[in-house]
Amino acid sequence: MVQIPKEPAPPAPLQRSVPTSADVARLAGVSRATVSYVLNNTSAVRISEPTRRRVHEAAKELGYVPHAAARSLRAGHSRMVLMPTPNVPIGPLYSQFINDLQWALSRLDYTVVQYGGVGLRGDEAARAWAELRPVAVIVPGEGLGPQGVAILKRSGARAVVTLSPEPVEGAHVLLLDHGVVGESAGRHLVERGHRRIGVVVPEEPGLGVFSRPRLEGVRRAVRGTEATITELPLAYDEEAAGRLAARWRSLGLDAVFAYNDEYAMLVMRALRDVGVRVPDDTAVVGADDLMLGRLLRPRLSTVHIELPSGRDLAELVDRAVRDPAMVPTTHDVLGARIVHRESS
Repeated sequence: MVQIPKEPAPPAPLQRSVPTSADVARLAGVSRATVSYVLNNTSAVRISEPTRRRVHEAAKELGYVPHAAARSLRAGHSRMVLMPTPNVPIGPLYSQFINDLQWALSRLDYTVVQYGGVGLRGDEAARAWAELRPVAVIVPGEGLGPQGVAILKRSGARAVVTLSPEPVEGAHVLLLDHGVVGESAGRHLVERGHRRIGVVVPEEPGLGVFSRPRLEGVRRAVRGTEATITELPLAYDEEAAGRLAARWRSLGLDAVFAYNDEYAMLVMRALRDVGVRVPDDTAVVGADDLMLGRLLRPRLSTVHIELPSGRDLAELVDRAVRDPAMVPTTHDVLGARIVHRESS
C-alpha cells in the first residue's frame, strides 16, 4: 500500500480580513444597496451598465463573494438545491442526466450541492439533509417516505422531488418504471423466435432497484408464449462471467437480456472465449444504448432508455419553489424502445 508522506506543517499565513460589501461599495464609489442590487441581479431596480461594471470589477479585485446565508435571510429561503448522491452504481446515461439537470438549475440561479451521506437512509437521511436548509431536494432512487418528506418541508424545503419506482406521498414524483426496459428486450427476443431466454441479474449491492423490475418486465413480455426465463445472477467481474460462460451450453439458452450494455459486453466476451457464437448460438441484448455497444462486433442490440430532460425537471423544481402550495404531482417519465443490431 502506498503511503502519503508526512510533510512538516507550513508556517501559518497572515490572516487577512474578509472583504465586505462595504469595501466593494467604497472601491466602486457606490452605495452598499447598489452593490447588493448588482450582485444579486435584482431586476426591480434600474442600474446603469457602467455602474454594474464598476461594481463587478471592484468585487473581483477584492475577491468579494456574496454571503449565501445572509442572502437567504433576506429572501426568506436559500437557493440551494440538495441532491443526495445515489447509493447505487450509476452508469454514463444517468451521469449525463444529472449533469444536464445541474446545468439547467444553475441557469435558473440555483446552487446545486451533492450530498454524500454513506449509510444514511429514510428519515435519518432526511434529517441530515434538512440540517442544510435547502430550498429543494431531488432524491434519486427509493428510500424516502412520507415522514422524510414532512421533515424536509418543516425545515423549509419548498420542493421535494423523487426519481423512484413508486409514488411518495407529499413529494413530486418522477416514476422510473424499469419494467418497460425488460419488457422491450423480452418482446424483441420473442419476436425474433427465441424461446429459452436468460436474464442477467447483477449481484452488485443496490442494483436490485433496477434489475428486479427489468426481470419482471421480461416475464411480462413472454407471458402467453412458449418462452421460458432463466435468472442468471452475475457479478461484474471477468472471472464470474467466465464461470457463467463455461456452463452456458448446459443451460440450453438461445438468448440473453444482459441487464445493460456493460454487462452485455462482459457476457459477449466471455461467450466468445468459450466458442459460443453471437448471435448464431445465442442472441444478446443490453440496455442504455451506449456508444461502445455500436463499436462492438457484432454490434450490440440494446434498449434505448429515454429519461426526462434536465431542463424540464429544473423547471418543475423552480415552479414548486415559487409556489410552495403547488399540489405534488406524479409523472411516468421513463421511455424505452428496442434498437435492433447484429447481436440479436
